[in-house]
Amino acid sequence: MTFNDIFKSSFLESITEFSAADTLIAMVAALVIGMFIFVVYKKTFNSVMYSTGFAMTLVGMTMVTTLVILAVTSNVVLSLGMVGALSIVRFRAAIKEPMEIVYLFWAVAAGIVIGAGMLPLAVIGSAIIGVILILFANKKIHDNPYLLILNCQDENAENTALSLMKEAVKKHAVKSKTVNAQGIEFTAEIRMKDGETAFVNRLNEIAGVENATLVSYNGEYMS
Repeated sequence: MTFNDIFKSSFLESITEFSAADTLIAMVAALVIGMFIFVVYKKTFNSVMYSTGFAMTLVGMTMVTTLVILAVTSNVVLSLGMVGALSIVRFRAAIKEPMEIVYLFWAVAAGIVIGAGMLPLAVIGSAIIGVILILFANKKIHDNPYLLILNCQDENAENTALSLMKEAVKKHAVKSKTVNAQGIEFTAEIRMKDGETAFVNRLNEIAGVENATLVSYNGEYMS
C-alpha cells in the first residue's frame, strides 16, 4: 500500500458534506436551550444535595444529542450504524430524584428536535415545559409527612402520648409497633398543623416516655 492509496480509501469517499453554518446554528441553539434547562432545574430543585455535575450534564446532553442527530439526518447509512452503536450503551448512574428523569428526557428530546431542524418547536416546547415546571415544582400541594418514633416504658405512657399526639397533629397513621422486655417502640406517620413541632417536647415530658424522635418521611420507609 502506497501513500496515495491511503487517500483513495473508501472512508474518505464516504464523507458526507455538511453545512458549517447550519451546524453552528444548531449547536448554539442547543447550548442556549441546554442552559435554559439548567436554570429551570436549579430554580425548581428542592432536595438537600444539589449536584452541579448533574445540572451541567443537562447542557452537555442537549448538545451531544443535537450533534448525533445532525450526523444521523445527513447520512442514511450512518443512521443505521448509529442505532446499532447506541444499543450497546448502558447508563449506570443512579437517579436520586424522580424529577431528574424528566430533565434528562427533556434535554434529550430538545437535542433531537434541534438536530432535526425544528428549532421553533424546540424553543416553544422548552418554554412551555419550563414555565410549567417552575409554576408547579415548588408548589406545596400537600403537607410534608413525618415519622414520629416513641419509646415508652409501658402501655399507660403509650396511651397518654398517643392522646397528646392526636390532639396536636392533623393526621396520623400507624406504621409499626414493637413490644419487648425493654418497653414499647411506636412509629407513626403524621401530618402536622402549620409545621408545629413543639408537641414533641411535650411528648418527651410524659412520665414513662423515654424519648420521642421526629424525622422527615420521604415515602421510602421500610417496615
